[in-house]
Amino acid sequence: MTTYPSFRASDLRVLFVTPRCYPDMGGIETHVYEVGRRLAQQVKSMTVLATDRTGKLDATSQVEGMTLQRVRAYPANRDYYYAPDLGKAIRAGAWDIIHIQGFHTLVPPLAMWAAKRAGIPYVLTFHSGGHSSSVRNLARPLQAKLMRPLLASAAHLIGVSHFEADQFRDWLNLPSDRFTVVPNGANLPPVPEDFVPTGEEIILSVGRLEKYKGHHRIIEAMPHVLTHRPSVRLKILGVGEYQADLQRLADSLGLGDKVEITHIPPTERTGMAQELLNASLVTLFSDYEAHPVAVMEAAALNRSILVADTSGLGEMARNGLAVAIPLDSTPQAIADAVLRQLAAPHRPNPTALPTWDTCTAQLLGVYQRVLEAKTP
Repeated sequence: MTTYPSFRASDLRVLFVTPRCYPDMGGIETHVYEVGRRLAQQVKSMTVLATDRTGKLDATSQVEGMTLQRVRAYPANRDYYYAPDLGKAIRAGAWDIIHIQGFHTLVPPLAMWAAKRAGIPYVLTFHSGGHSSSVRNLARPLQAKLMRPLLASAAHLIGVSHFEADQFRDWLNLPSDRFTVVPNGANLPPVPEDFVPTGEEIILSVGRLEKYKGHHRIIEAMPHVLTHRPSVRLKILGVGEYQADLQRLADSLGLGDKVEITHIPPTERTGMAQELLNASLVTLFSDYEAHPVAVMEAAALNRSILVADTSGLGEMARNGLAVAIPLDSTPQAIADAVLRQLAAPHRPNPTALPTWDTCTAQLLGVYQRVLEAKTP
């Protein structure tokens, strides 16, 4: 048995387990990539174990000091991520600590079970998110309670916001000292020196094209916005099955070229930075977000941000990173809030902004507490 009489990060062999990883990019994927590559510079070995629903990705690869391993997951067209070989891959390695990312697929219970069976301490970051299915949303508390035996066996549980940590503490009925809040950071590459913003008034709505993300809310507000500021354009950045519905909504409101639905490839981080810098206002009217990376990236670039006062979005607004309005605001009320922000933009409070470096340091602190507590 490995003991840790004096914790040294350089001795650690860390395994992240996550449904997806780079080059796929979303909230969890960005977190894993940004923290993982920083940990790779400080620990003995940094491995990311993810799944592959396509059967086309490399089983093993190297990215910025991280070893990426993938196991096959099923089915190819749903987000269950059932990976029967996940446990075998976990038990085949020599890890000091396992960090499981997310809780809403079949990956976390399989990973927790394998880690527990192998006697390896594990921690879990919830990374909870919304879903366009009301049934799936209603099932989340039940899902957490069904997973309680495995979650209660975790060495520590991590929320990306106080909202998320408090919610799971209540669902699981576990003591507060079992939880730590480690917010997401933000990191976008610098734009080229010759980059000049277009000067247009652009509202940017960022996120997957699913109904719960709330893009339809800003589209419905646009006719009211255009009455007062006819030069404003709305750009929606994302991909997903809801795109056709959003386009039909924009067409039905006669918005024509005032609404553009497009996307930035996930690996084009400079392009994303340029889109944010071009925006006069960034909006996110999701039903549910724990601590969205898109808002963090916009705040890091000092963008004015308008969000729905719900879940972790409301917490971000209370921390000075955004302005929040009620989720059930009418299109006219949303338009009024947009117009106020365009006329007098709110700028994020930089002192409230965590970074990926601080996030990584906090996680290393969690690992230290876990491993020192494990030492007999």
